[in-house]
Amino acid sequence: MNKRFIWAAAAAVMSLQMNAAEANESTEANETEAKKEVKLSDIVSKPKFSGYLIGNYNATFQDDNNSNTFSIRLIRLVMTGRILNDFEYKIQGQVNGNSSTFGESPRIVDMSLEWLKHKEFKVKIGQFKRPFTYENPMNPIDIGFNSQAQGVLKLAGFNDRTGEQSSSGRDIGIQVSGDLLPNSEGRTLLHYEVGVFNGQGINRKDVGNQKDVIGGFWVSPIKGMRIGGFGWVGSYNRTGYWSEGMIEQSGSRKVGRYRYALSAEYKDADWQIRSEYIHNTGGAFKATANTSSDLSNCNYNESLGDRADAVYLACVAPIVRGKLRAKARYDLYRPAGSWATAKTIYKAGFNYLFCKNIEIQTEYSFVNDRSLAKHNYSMADVQFSVRF
Repeated sequence: MNKRFIWAAAAAVMSLQMNAAEANESTEANETEAKKEVKLSDIVSKPKFSGYLIGNYNATFQDDNNSNTFSIRLIRLVMTGRILNDFEYKIQGQVNGNSSTFGESPRIVDMSLEWLKHKEFKVKIGQFKRPFTYENPMNPIDIGFNSQAQGVLKLAGFNDRTGEQSSSGRDIGIQVSGDLLPNSEGRTLLHYEVGVFNGQGINRKDVGNQKDVIGGFWVSPIKGMRIGGFGWVGSYNRTGYWSEGMIEQSGSRKVGRYRYALSAEYKDADWQIRSEYIHNTGGAFKATANTSSDLSNCNYNESLGDRADAVYLACVAPIVRGKLRAKARYDLYRPAGSWATAKTIYKAGFNYLFCKNIEIQTEYSFVNDRSLAKHNYSMADVQFSVRF
């Protein structure tokens, strides 16, 4: 009996040890699996998709040159997400347009990766908005008007004065930025941003191996207000052909871009009051870069000279909060830095929000263009936008 009892007890102990080992292995396997799942979700978040579309009707009332047309101004698709929780990527494409010219064809406008671990020091690399002026990085719907101000279009890299291809204010490079001096409410009082870029606009490699340095800062003395300035030191380069007298030359040519902007803005849920002055020193090419002329025309635009400046003052004010807004903008651009070439646009209109994602914007514009024989004409615009 004693021997049988001893053997039975030993068998029971061995069985319990085996069951415990199996249970431990099973627990470890489950924990490893859970760790794998957590690790995978920590590495890459689910991508978020968004976008917007803007349709436009424009009528121009000009002596012997009246026109009116419907158009699709923009269709943009955006994908964003996080990697390792500290990095944010963004890919944005513009899908409307055609392939007849570089500037109007479907293309990638943003492709960037930004390190966001510290709000005081963030690093972004890729293709993205140049840090120049307040209005450049704004969503085109949020601006409140049918387009950016003339100075932003011509001196911040949209349809740049230099002759660079249409680049929507963007370039390829690297940028650091941050928010400093938090107050007792947690609102930061100082923002800075500075970057180094190719200087060639979107989807183009550097040509002259001379980078652009662009940056700015602003202070926020009260909630909703910011006052700041921006600077831009660089050039725009081309390789191709040009004429000097009767002799054709070939090689690399450039025009300088030395620019600064002074900016102020107040903004809340319904109000927008914004003004910027922009100054440019540096020449321009005669032709706008595209697939046909970029390599064949490096002639300078001597008549335009090397000076330009612009100023605008825009105001959007609520009539019915969250629904109906009135707006007005004074917009002056002097492409040659003189009053003889000044173009001034006076705008007024209304914006109506059906909901936060659907908006209609209407405006009337009176234009005084001193470069034309008949200086004055007017325009009417209706713009319909949808976010998704």
